[in-house]
Amino acid sequence: MRFDAVLQVPSPPEFRHTDLMPDIIFEDVHVSYDEVPVLSGINLRLSEHRIGIIGANGGGKSTLARLINGLGEPTQGRVLVDGLNVADHGRTVRRRVGFVFSDAENQIIMPRVRDDIDFSLRQLKLPRAERRQRVDEMLERFELAGHAEHSPHLLSGGQKQLLALAAVLVLQPEVIVADEPTTLLDLRNRQRIRREFDALEQQLIVVTHDLNFLSGFERVLCIDEHQIVADGPPTEVIDHYLGLMEARPL
Repeated sequence: MRFDAVLQVPSPPEFRHTDLMPDIIFEDVHVSYDEVPVLSGINLRLSEHRIGIIGANGGGKSTLARLINGLGEPTQGRVLVDGLNVADHGRTVRRRVGFVFSDAENQIIMPRVRDDIDFSLRQLKLPRAERRQRVDEMLERFELAGHAEHSPHLLSGGQKQLLALAAVLVLQPEVIVADEPTTLLDLRNRQRIRREFDALEQQLIVVTHDLNFLSGFERVLCIDEHQIVADGPPTEVIDHYLGLMEARPL
């Protein structure tokens, strides 16, 4: 495993790569806001099935995740998804890369649960029957059919997060990026979200402080002070992260 501040493309050979997974590449990516650095010199190739991102608050984890589907743009460098520069092809990339926020309330748009899932499909101009079928499948999959006509705001926290995931998956993306998806959930609902994530065929990239959530992942990145300081199997990277935090003064 490597603990270099800057990683080189391609990814290390010990990581499992499959040509069935999309190829996400960061090329010398820097991000700053008002000349304050947020990410510095990020070089990555992300092609494993399940990838975790950990690190202390303010280190740049969420910023890195948002770059993948164009919710943010690099100040310098570029991010590619299967060869498409996200900054130039944001709309196309967002159809392939779904994003789940930590607070599902940020993704609720429509007044009914059914409509909230259907809203994502409107941009695709699908036949009405196909749209309804896709929505019905999501409602059944996430046990929300009984709430289809209800306001999303009446759902529990766990149900809202499932609704947010349903609204992303209904578009059938190739990649799911989730930014701290279990932060606001109790143990039961964290376990439910984990089961749903385990069942995904899509590439999954998760930013999380829940280190147990990453068991079984192929690869974990640790971001500290705006750079990648560890990259490898979950156990080793988590141990490195815990060591960093223990050595850091309060």
